[in-house]
Amino acid sequence: MSTNTEAPTSSAERPAAASPPSRRVSRVDRIMGRTPLRRHLTLALLAMVVVVLVLESTGQFRNAQFASMAYYGIAAGGLTILIGLNGQISLGHGAFMAIGAYTAALLLQGDNPLPLPVILLAGTLVTLVAGALVGVAAARLHGPYLAGATLALAVAVPGIPLYFSETLGGEQGLNVRVPEIPNWFADAVFFVTGQDMSRSRYLAYLGWLCLIVTFVLLANLARGRVGRTWRAVRDNEVAAELAGIDLGRARVLAFVVSAACAGLAGGLLALSARIAAPSGFTLTLSLLLLSAIVLGGLGTLTGALLGAAMLTFVPQLVTGLGQDLGLSDVRSAELAPLIYGLVTMLVVLFAPAGVVGGVRAAARRRGSSQ
Repeated sequence: MSTNTEAPTSSAERPAAASPPSRRVSRVDRIMGRTPLRRHLTLALLAMVVVVLVLESTGQFRNAQFASMAYYGIAAGGLTILIGLNGQISLGHGAFMAIGAYTAALLLQGDNPLPLPVILLAGTLVTLVAGALVGVAAARLHGPYLAGATLALAVAVPGIPLYFSETLGGEQGLNVRVPEIPNWFADAVFFVTGQDMSRSRYLAYLGWLCLIVTFVLLANLARGRVGRTWRAVRDNEVAAELAGIDLGRARVLAFVVSAACAGLAGGLLALSARIAAPSGFTLTLSLLLLSAIVLGGLGTLTGALLGAAMLTFVPQLVTGLGQDLGLSDVRSAELAPLIYGLVTMLVVLFAPAGVVGGVRAAARRRGSSQ
């Protein structure tokens, strides 16, 4: 029988148990919050402060431009969720914007229309139902087949008002009467800013409020379980199906969310333009939305907002530049699509992930090199 000759180690000599590493909380986490919802709500509050400062320091023309940027941003945000996160290609989102716009225009025709938030919600719900119907049919299609089907939708829907001209106004469209500004809203803005509320500023506030709420909802969907499901379907359908994901349900849900965003954007567009006409929802609108998210960066809401800003401000800048160079008004207006197309080609060639993706890649390379 052997004896143990080693002396027992003292507690001072015994190695300390490995303690879990303390998680450092950065200053950004303390300010913004450590959960996605708190981060998004904090960003929404900061964005609303910036919106108030910008809108109160600009005139009516800029307010109208910012209203346009808001509804373009909402439509582009829904489309980048569909294409960037779920992998479905849609060329027909201008048609869904038309459905939302005509719904809002019809509900505003009476002498005593419903409250404006209710009208915008109704246009969103009607477009949501239309998106569900199209999404169920499109769930079985992939790639160019889905693109072709949505392309046919974009071509067909603007022609519907021509066949129902008595109700939808035909080629001339429906005039949209913007309701009076609510007294409580005008008083609240006057209390904060000390300025009276104009109609263009009211529409800009309304558009940006809808955009911020929409982006908060989309960001939480993208960061949650639904967003992970969409990414799984996009990356590997076989693996997603083996994991128990219903591919058809995931595709339809993404299509419905994207169509609802387009419907809300269409209602805001009708209010800003004061008209809902077939000429405002041609195939060009769908292609512009697609190019906007490609320019900004697929799958990112920041890229969608950047693309909406390009859609809003680049045509005016290019048109003004053409006039300064001595071109006629018609040629200056024709110069804008050319420049926009060239910019799109350059971004696709040198930054395939879009502007936001290119900036993030450059930041990662810079961080790894240090």
